[in-house]
Amino acid sequence: MPRRELKPTADAIIVPSEPAGLDASYISDRGKARPTNEDSACAVIPDDPVLLRQKGALMVVADGMGGHEGGEVASRITVDRVRAAYYTGSAPPREALPDAVRAANLAVLEHARQNPRLAGMGTTCTAVAVVDGAAWLAHVGDSRLYLVRGGAAYRMTQDHSAAMELVAQGLLTLAEADHHEQRNVISRAVGTRERVEVATWKDPFPLLPGDSLVLSTDGMHETIRDEEIGEIAGRAADCRDACQLLLRLALERDGSDNITVAVLRVPRRMEEAAQ
Repeated sequence: MPRRELKPTADAIIVPSEPAGLDASYISDRGKARPTNEDSACAVIPDDPVLLRQKGALMVVADGMGGHEGGEVASRITVDRVRAAYYTGSAPPREALPDAVRAANLAVLEHARQNPRLAGMGTTCTAVAVVDGAAWLAHVGDSRLYLVRGGAAYRMTQDHSAAMELVAQGLLTLAEADHHEQRNVISRAVGTRERVEVATWKDPFPLLPGDSLVLSTDGMHETIRDEEIGEIAGRAADCRDACQLLLRLALERDGSDNITVAVLRVPRRMEEAAQ
């Protein structure tokens, strides 16, 4: 696939890669039709070696809802709260990551109570922590986590949507759900109820040298096919390049929604980690 020349819109947020063995970056863009960007994201690799060893690297994406202002506020609060709660808590990653999402849920609810004009706001939240060569997940809504391995992309999350509930009932196939009219009707969100059900893994997922993890909001993965995500993220020079290539393609294909993508890559060789 040729490199895309289309440039992101002027307000795109681009965070560069950080050389710490792991490579991580994210990009977020309001797209070509929306007046504001209701997505938020972060990609964090701690400078503190002790914190890096204990809590690892963190990536979070959130896709807000509840009007232009409400969605933007809900997603920003969620990403900020997840990042802060995850790294300041003493619990191990298995507990700390979903606990951080639950803390974000309460923070969004409290902010809405104090600001009635924001009543009903909420957000998706997909967060992954990579600690000692393995990944932990906390997931709510229809943003996604992909594993890219050997040039192929594998969905590591299930959308919490009305369409996927129909899949669970045997009324739709997965392929049909991707194009169903209720695919964007989410069944779980952060900040809409006192308690939020957070999807997690019982055990960490082991990563291999050269693996990449890709987090995205639906503005990206509804536009770019899974196999294209694998091909682009797999061949990109680094995570920053992968983010920019995926954004360019999503804008070229559609761009009617906000678009956010975050990428983390495990070094292929020990000499890459030392650079």
